[in-house]
Amino acid sequence: MLGMNADQQILLTRKVMHHLQEWGLSAEQQIAVLNLPDDTKSRRLRAYHENTPFPDTAEVEYRVIRLLGIIEALRTSYPGNPLMASHWIKTPHKRFDNRTPLHIMLQDGGDGVTAVLAELDCTYAWDLCGSQTG
Repeated sequence: MLGMNADQQILLTRKVMHHLQEWGLSAEQQIAVLNLPDDTKSRRLRAYHENTPFPDTAEVEYRVIRLLGIIEALRTSYPGNPLMASHWIKTPHKRFDNRTPLHIMLQDGGDGVTAVLAELDCTYAWDLCGSQTG
């Protein structure tokens, strides 16, 4: 995943799982947001908190890359209060037709995760629309 060695993959997996848990996502929500295989059991998530990297699939990598962007954007948006990330993820927003970012990610899949990242990161949104400099 992402051209990383096994130890780096495990650290990345732990980081993402930590934030999903910090946001208050249920096991089923974590599985859905990450686009883990359909047969993933909630007890399997424990291994991702410890020493098992995420599955090496294009679908999971797609989500992980964008989730890392969301995590970073929330960290820079609320540097003094990390609890705001959970609040933001679960608060309805006008730009999402009064749906929560979590709802967008769960209902709209990969496009939803991308939409949430674009809302938080204007440079990402700029790149998505094909804007170019100079």
